[in-house]
Amino acid sequence: MKVTIEEKHKKELFVSLFQLLKNSTNALKIAFKEDHLYIQGMDKSHICLFDIKIMSPWFTSYEKNDEDTECICIDTNIFFTVMSMCSENHVLVLEYENDPEHIQIQWIHDKNKKGEFDKIFNITLLDIESDYFEIPEVDYQAEFSISSKKINEIMTQLTSFGDIMNIKCNEENVTLISSGLNGEMKVHISVDDLSEYSITEDDEELNLFFGLSYLQKMCVHTKLSSEIGFSFGNNFPMKIKYDLGEDSHCVFYLAPKSDD
Repeated sequence: MKVTIEEKHKKELFVSLFQLLKNSTNALKIAFKEDHLYIQGMDKSHICLFDIKIMSPWFTSYEKNDEDTECICIDTNIFFTVMSMCSENHVLVLEYENDPEHIQIQWIHDKNKKGEFDKIFNITLLDIESDYFEIPEVDYQAEFSISSKKINEIMTQLTSFGDIMNIKCNEENVTLISSGLNGEMKVHISVDDLSEYSITEDDEELNLFFGLSYLQKMCVHTKLSSEIGFSFGNNFPMKIKYDLGEDSHCVFYLAPKSDD
């Protein structure tokens, strides 16, 4: 199995992705399918599920041999540490053969650039068994897309006033509310300021609650995509989707909180 990434923005995206996953879990199973890389798992508290699919054309090269094992398990902390040791002029290479105990990660420098060096790492793999969850199709009652930078800024500000976000959606506005001992912050977002917005006509205003610390973690990495898609429905987890391009995505599902 050998995967390479040359493009600067894709290297940055890949590093940001594993930074995000490192903050969610200590161990991770990565599946190298015939035509895509697939990751699924849950955070340490089992409140958030992540589902990631990166198609083979997204990478500079994606080579899989029949004898190579499909799934490997990594320590997310050391994996991200290695991921973060790149420079602008490095090419990322991930490689293993058969059923390995290690994965080799290489940062290969541009031979035309002086002052840079190749960096080669052999990272010990973990032996962990985990099953995939079947994610059902859901008809959400409200969906919208917004600038990732803008929603990151809003989430950061909301955490100054509480640890739970109340979201309300109607045909005209999306309202985000956080309150606590220090007071209350309320953000009214007109549907005209959203890239996309839809809400089912036969429903009353949605009124849902979610943990802000989890939301902030999911929205902090603006390099994944310029926009984030949100989907809501009563009695369903919130869906947060990053479009990574070339039919690839990173999706999070966050369980709601009660309004007690």
